[in-house]
Amino acid sequence: MSTCKKARAEATSFVGSDRLSSLPPEIKGDILSRLKVEEAVDALLSRRSPRSVIIKLNSGPRYRIPSCLFSIVDLKSLRLKNCIISLPRVFQGFKRLTYLSLSIFSSTDRDIQNLISFCPELTDLRLTSFEGINCLNIQAPKLEYLCVVGDIEDINLDAPNLDEAILCLDQKAKSYQSVPVAHNKESNVTSLESLSGIKKLGIIGTFMKGCILTKLPAVFTRLEDIGFMINFEDQRQVLTACSLLQNAPNLKKLLMWSDSSSTWDQDQASIQELTLQMQMDHLITACVKCFQGLDYEVEFVGKLLSCAPALEELKIEWEGEMARSIVLTKLLALPRVSPRAKIIVT
Repeated sequence: MSTCKKARAEATSFVGSDRLSSLPPEIKGDILSRLKVEEAVDALLSRRSPRSVIIKLNSGPRYRIPSCLFSIVDLKSLRLKNCIISLPRVFQGFKRLTYLSLSIFSSTDRDIQNLISFCPELTDLRLTSFEGINCLNIQAPKLEYLCVVGDIEDINLDAPNLDEAILCLDQKAKSYQSVPVAHNKESNVTSLESLSGIKKLGIIGTFMKGCILTKLPAVFTRLEDIGFMINFEDQRQVLTACSLLQNAPNLKKLLMWSDSSSTWDQDQASIQELTLQMQMDHLITACVKCFQGLDYEVEFVGKLLSCAPALEELKIEWEGEMARSIVLTKLLALPRVSPRAKIIVT
C-alpha cells in the first residue's frame, strides 16, 4: 500500500447488486482505499448503471478520468477531485445529471462548456480550484445554484433559473471582469441581465474591481441576500457595490467583508457623492466584518443608516488597531433614518 496512490471512490448502483455493494460502507471504503487509483476507479465504474459517482484523490498527481465514465447514461450526481477532465469525442451528455462538483482539476474551455451544456437537467454546479480554463461559459437552463472559485479571465452566464450564486474570481481575472449574457458581444460588467432573477449572491475577489457604474440595465427584483468583499477606500469597488445595492430594491440582508489590501485613488469623489441616489427600503439586517475603523468605513456605514428606513440591526465585527472608543463614538453618533436601527459592535 505504501507505493499505491490513495483514493476514495464510491458508486451507488440503481439496479443490480454484487459482492462489493452488499458490504457495509466502511468496509467498502477500506477495500477501495487499498487499491491503486486505476483499480479503485475501475471497481465505481464496472458497476451497472450507477446513479452517483464520487472520485476524490487526496494526494498524488491528478488522475485522468477514463472515457468510460462519460458513457454512464443514468448518472444523476458526479463529484470529482484532483483529476484531469478530457471529454471523449463521442460524449452525448448526462441527460439526467442534476449535481456536478469539480474541484482541483484541469480541463479546457471547450470541454467544460460542453460538459455543462450537455447536462440539460443540471440544477447544482460547483467548480473550484481549476487550471486550463480562461473563459468559463455556462449554459444551464435549469441551474439553481452556482459556485465558481478560481482563476479565470471571463465568465459568461446563461442560467435564467439561477437562485443563488457564489463568484470568487482570483488573480487572473482582469480589472474589467465581465459577466455578459450569452450571445451578447459586449465585454463589460454592466451586462448582468443573466443574474437579474437571482435571490442570493456572493461576490469575492477581483469582480468587485469591475467597472459597474451607477446605472445598470438590470434590476435585481428578487435579490434578497447579498455578500461581498470590498475595500472602502477603492472608489471603483465602492461604485460596483453601490450599483448592485441601488438596483436591488427588495434587498433584506447585506454582508460585507472590509478589505484594506488593495490600492485606491485619492482623487476620486467621496462616498457620499458617489452613493447619493442609493436607497434600500427593505433592508433589515447588515453586517460589516473585518472592520478597521477607517474613515471611509465609517462613512459608508453612515450612508447605510441614512438610506435604510426598515433597518433593524447593523452589526460591526471589529478587527482594527485604532482606539475603539473613538470609533465607537463616531458610529453611535451617526444619524439613522430607521427608529429601530441598532448598532452592535463585537
